[in-house]
Amino acid sequence: MNFFSDPVNFIARWLESLLTGWGASAALTQVILAVLGAGLLATVAMVFVTVLIWAERKIGGRIQDRPGPNRVGPWGIFQTIADMLKIFTKEYITPVGADLVPYNLAPVLSVAAVLSVLAVVPLSSTVFGTNINVGILYIMAVGAVGELGVIFAGLGSNNKYAMLGGFRAVAQLVSSEVLMVVTLLIPVMFAGSVGINDIVKSQSVWNIFLAPVAALLFLITSIAENGRAPFDLIEADSELVAGYNIEYSGLKFGMFYVADFLHAFTSAMVFSTIFLGGWRGPAAETLPVLGFLYLLLKTLAVYVVLLVLRFSIPRLRIDQMMNFNWKFLTPLSLINLVVMALAAKLVPAAPMLLRVGSLVAINVVLWLITDRILSLADRKHGKDLVVVAKPLPVARPEKVEPIEEGSAQA
Repeated sequence: MNFFSDPVNFIARWLESLLTGWGASAALTQVILAVLGAGLLATVAMVFVTVLIWAERKIGGRIQDRPGPNRVGPWGIFQTIADMLKIFTKEYITPVGADLVPYNLAPVLSVAAVLSVLAVVPLSSTVFGTNINVGILYIMAVGAVGELGVIFAGLGSNNKYAMLGGFRAVAQLVSSEVLMVVTLLIPVMFAGSVGINDIVKSQSVWNIFLAPVAALLFLITSIAENGRAPFDLIEADSELVAGYNIEYSGLKFGMFYVADFLHAFTSAMVFSTIFLGGWRGPAAETLPVLGFLYLLLKTLAVYVVLLVLRFSIPRLRIDQMMNFNWKFLTPLSLINLVVMALAAKLVPAAPMLLRVGSLVAINVVLWLITDRILSLADRKHGKDLVVVAKPLPVARPEKVEPIEEGSAQA
């Protein structure tokens, strides 16, 4: 092992030998290294948010034909720094009658839930926070912590708009989580394990090729879980005046802001890990630093796709979103799960080309059937909306009597 092939583990081994030489026990050394690793990962993620905010603004500007930030620094690269300084200097305002414990705890939970996801995502073949055998369940549980932060903000703010925003947010997030759980069962079934590392190692062929319908469903539910367009109903300012975080200011509002941008990036990273092979790539096992670069490139590609969707598609109504989720996406995910389970058992694992071709063909047939059903439903819905226009009765002008000269009316 050298520094250039695996810098993280090289530094970790050096620190371990240093602490051991100072007389620290093996258990204390592991605790210190774990705390340092978690702190470093969280710090890098928080600093990286500044780059994400700038990139998202510039990409959104290009998509929507507007310049984006271009004043503070070359190409506006220091605009995020200026926004951070403004947020740091803003006054903290606590509404009268607010429940202080959930009100102040909500932004902390929102950021902590997003950062906690990184604990189980393998960054390379040798670098990961922890290798637990229930990594998928851990990600779902951490997502529930984020929902807890949203409902805390809504209920603790003593504001009816914040409360309605919190209730609607939880309804949306819980609905999307049901779909996410059903969809994630397919890569778990392929890998034979719930651990994230095992799922990555099992992808000699990426899961997006074996189960493209499941990958599409997971991408949609990731957008809904993040609360971004076209599912940005959590903060629909036209109806809720910014939703659950309306009563927050200063750094507390900034923490919700950071959680939103970081959540989008971690969602792209989780998608890349589960469906795009994660760190896997040429020479990734012998050179772990290459595995990190592969994961970063895949994550950035998915992240750009999410941004294109966000800045291109208008927002749905809450009833449209619920109908779309419960009446279409959830039944489709259940049917897809049953079909893929049967296919995984009936199609032999070898040769690999036969297995991949069979699974792709099954997904194509499933998607064509779904498209046909949607076309028929859309046609029927269009007929129901047709209104036969009846001609309006023409009002005949009343007969006007001529006025004689010299009369009283004249």
